[in-house]
Amino acid sequence: MLLCDWLLMSNLSLSLSLSPSLCLSPSRQTVRMREYKLVVLGSGGVGKSALTVQFVQGIFVEKYDPTIEDSYRKQVEVDGQQCMLEILDTAGTEQFTAMRDLYMKNGQGFALVYSITAQSTFNDLQDLREQILRVKDTEDVPMILVGNKCDLEVERVVAKESGIGLARQWNSCAFLETSAKSKINVNEIFYDLVRQINRKSPVPGKTRKKSTCQLL
Repeated sequence: MLLCDWLLMSNLSLSLSLSPSLCLSPSRQTVRMREYKLVVLGSGGVGKSALTVQFVQGIFVEKYDPTIEDSYRKQVEVDGQQCMLEILDTAGTEQFTAMRDLYMKNGQGFALVYSITAQSTFNDLQDLREQILRVKDTEDVPMILVGNKCDLEVERVVAKESGIGLARQWNSCAFLETSAKSKINVNEIFYDLVRQINRKSPVPGKTRKKSTCQLL
């Protein structure tokens, strides 16, 4: 699924939710599954596609052809609530930066991914975060910082403490170290974003809990 399809589905979902013709009597009314637009960002080669495919399909992709973007849908249960996740796996190449404003505007939650084996990928995330905040015009954006490839400990150049420190600078942003290959903390990336979105915009009928930020 391409970016244009992902954006079209986002607008269609909004239109359906607002359409008066879909209003049913209380006896026939059904609760529509809530949809979440999640975006995976980061430099090329950090494992964005590997994390996404591991989460959606349960397989590890060693090599992945770089594309402009790709998107996936997956139904999951988070805290007893059925959710439909629409995940946009973005390209890490600079030539596609013109598209970023579009998916940043439509995305609800963002995973900012770097590789613990490449310092430059860690450094690149500050600009990405600032662009998200600019497009959203707020600092209250569901976001998680992800240090991927933690299975390659012998090749580590970015200390875990550096990730923790950056997350604290980002208003106590959530932080995880992950491995798509070893299936470490992969699901937690997307579940945490769902929980952050729910805290910001509670599911109708559910009591809003006090928001807490912590390092995972």
